[in-house]
Amino acid sequence: MFLARLPMTMNGVLMTLYIVTGLGRGYGAAGLVGAGITLGMAVGAPLLGRCLDRYGLRPVVAVCGIGTTVFWAAAPHLPYAALAAVAVPAGMLSVPAGSLARQVLAALVPPQERRAAYSLDTISIEATFMIGPAAGIAAITAFSPTWTLTALGVLFGGTAFLIWLVNPPLREEVAEPEPPGARPPLRSWLTGRLVATLLIAAGALFVLVGTELATLAALRSNGDLQVTGLVIAVMCAASILGGIVHGAVRRSLPQGVLMLLLALLVVPVGLADRPWWLLMLVLIPTNLVCAPTLAATTETVSRIAPPQVRGEAMGLQDASTRLGLALGGPVVGFAIDHSSPAWGFAAAGLGGLVLAAAGLLRRRTPAPEPVPALAER
Repeated sequence: MFLARLPMTMNGVLMTLYIVTGLGRGYGAAGLVGAGITLGMAVGAPLLGRCLDRYGLRPVVAVCGIGTTVFWAAAPHLPYAALAAVAVPAGMLSVPAGSLARQVLAALVPPQERRAAYSLDTISIEATFMIGPAAGIAAITAFSPTWTLTALGVLFGGTAFLIWLVNPPLREEVAEPEPPGARPPLRSWLTGRLVATLLIAAGALFVLVGTELATLAALRSNGDLQVTGLVIAVMCAASILGGIVHGAVRRSLPQGVLMLLLALLVVPVGLADRPWWLLMLVLIPTNLVCAPTLAATTETVSRIAPPQVRGEAMGLQDASTRLGLALGGPVVGFAIDHSSPAWGFAAAGLGGLVLAAAGLLRRRTPAPEPVPALAER
């Protein structure tokens, strides 16, 4: 799953550079294609999750792997209008590596050990973001855009084939097969508590993408763009450290509290945005709770959703995080454009708090009783 996520961290920067430098378009045009891919991922995630629940891993991964490979191999040969037109369906056919990883962990790891497993998974995600974008920029700088985008498509296809070949389990083993119609109805598991968890997840990603955007804007405003890589690396390292601690302790803070800390700690960062090393230091506290917040979200979803619909529930989690990403960029960007990078940090934290508050209000609904496995009935 680490290998499968690696090209996903490259595709945004590669598509942007290709459209801006290869096609001679602006960043707005590149952002439109990127937004289309993100929208497609958000719409497709629950649908692919439902297909995983119904048909299993191999058919879904095969279709998505072929579709994604064809898109990225064809992308450097398409005009801009065609790229924009196929962005949404291409996003819908993205291999759901994140959802698959979480389902496999839920199937293979006992409930009492899942906090550590999900923390390790989140640490793996941070590692891909430390490697992927830099590797993608290096590749498209050293080679032609056509070669780089085609190679990205081959990488997507190759990792999809590896997942298909290994075919890891998506559900715990049960003594008896599930009878037809065993899938619980949507209203029985998509409760207020699960909706609250998804809203908090959207708020967390709103904060994260907004913080990254405000950090880049602050460094650019102060003439310190040359240290961007170092600052982002320290942010990722802080998140990894927080994930290690979260996974190692017996009891950790709940998702809602972690989310509040994530948002509140970023609001005042803009008061210390220069020099660059001070900005880097004040970003460490909020990033320490980044990986724990994401891991706690996955742990909560896996605990609430019945195993029969875990794929769809994890797909909804992916969709909610995409929603947070889609909202965070424009909102924080608007705040920066009309004020300063310092207000971008405040907008990131306050916007995340609004989404988290909506989720915490939904949590007043009583939590549903977990659905027992068929073998235990």
